[in-house]
Amino acid sequence: MQLDRIDFDILAALRKNARLPNKTLAAHVGVAASTALERVRRLREGGVIRGYHAEIDAAALGIGLQAMISVRLARHSRADVAAFHDYLQTLPDVLAFYHVAGANDYLVHVAVQDSQRLRDFALDAFTTRSEVAHIETSLIFQFQRTSQVPAHAAASGAAD
Repeated sequence: MQLDRIDFDILAALRKNARLPNKTLAAHVGVAASTALERVRRLREGGVIRGYHAEIDAAALGIGLQAMISVRLARHSRADVAAFHDYLQTLPDVLAFYHVAGANDYLVHVAVQDSQRLRDFALDAFTTRSEVAHIETSLIFQFQRTSQVPAHAAASGAAD
């Protein structure tokens, strides 16, 4: 799907506030409300917009600690990678995970009540898995999602 400057402006506005009313969105990007509505529909149907999410205050849910757990697999067979990927999706303390290149194979973002729960989670969820060779935990002191759309995407992929 070819995106133009208006599409990137729409994406940037929705990244900052996905609940932006269509009329406000249209005014922000300088198009008619019907055009904005059609553009958003096209972006959604084309798979560019994959969903809308609520940012939830972790403390309000009793979450006092977040961490990134680096996981190194013992073997890299397609079956082991697929099984571990499927397993991660079943863990309620996992917020997100990334299959990465480098010394480790996965970065797993977890949210738990406290350090004891983090210890128990790491031991129970990962050290019991035969495909896991090594884990390393890094505490997250602060988490902030940016509202930016990568500038290079707009510069390289936009058609005017």
